[in-house]
Amino acid sequence: MLGAAAVPLASFGVALAAWYAVTYLVLSHERRFLLPPPHAVLTNSILDWTHLKPMLDALLVTTQVAAFGFVIAAAIGIGVGVLMSRALWLERAIYPYAVVLQVIPILAIVPLIGLWFGYGTFARVLVCVIIAAFPIITNTHFGLRSVDRGQHELFTLARASAWDRLVKLELPSALPSILTGIRTAAGLVVVGAIIGDMFFAKGDPGIGTLLDIYRSRLQSEDLFAAIVLASLLGVAVFTLFGALSRVLIGSWHSSADAAKK
Repeated sequence: MLGAAAVPLASFGVALAAWYAVTYLVLSHERRFLLPPPHAVLTNSILDWTHLKPMLDALLVTTQVAAFGFVIAAAIGIGVGVLMSRALWLERAIYPYAVVLQVIPILAIVPLIGLWFGYGTFARVLVCVIIAAFPIITNTHFGLRSVDRGQHELFTLARASAWDRLVKLELPSALPSILTGIRTAAGLVVVGAIIGDMFFAKGDPGIGTLLDIYRSRLQSEDLFAAIVLASLLGVAVFTLFGALSRVLIGSWHSSADAAKK
């Protein structure tokens, strides 16, 4: 256990040392605001409740937006992936639009989103959905298309309905692939929420809104503290869904092994 943590701790120490070196050895005193030392960020911002509280409130707003966006993206992604798997012509009709939606830089369509849907919470959630839906769509579709042909033939012999085939065979078999897409989307949705905060400032401010404010005011210590909190949110979400995926995939493997026996 201690050995496993040694390498990350050592790399963290090297990163801190490099940070201090740039702050004190590279930057002059007048330009040190560009990269304040770690202890200044810690004492003047993170450990100062008057600075920390607005960040935590904003982080809660961003978390709520990301959660709403993720739920909607998961529902749309799985639904579209299932729809595409039903027939080849549906796949050819839908997939190009999903690809176009993914490859267009989100910043290029942000002005349109604001123009059409306003600059409030709905627009922020929509950005999350646009960013997070594609990996769920593609992984769901891939998983459903990869179901063993022999199992399909068994369901055909049993004269199973299309619904039974989907619920009892295809979705359970595609679960590892679907969870991979969901885990990827969980990390992207936080990025989408922060981008939405930056461009759609109407309503309660999110952490992205504060990042933009701190940047414009040259509050570098608060800026770095907000970046740290936003990064921790992303890491926490990705870790949570990674652990959930491992648990569910472990259960899936156990069920598959039991079925084979």
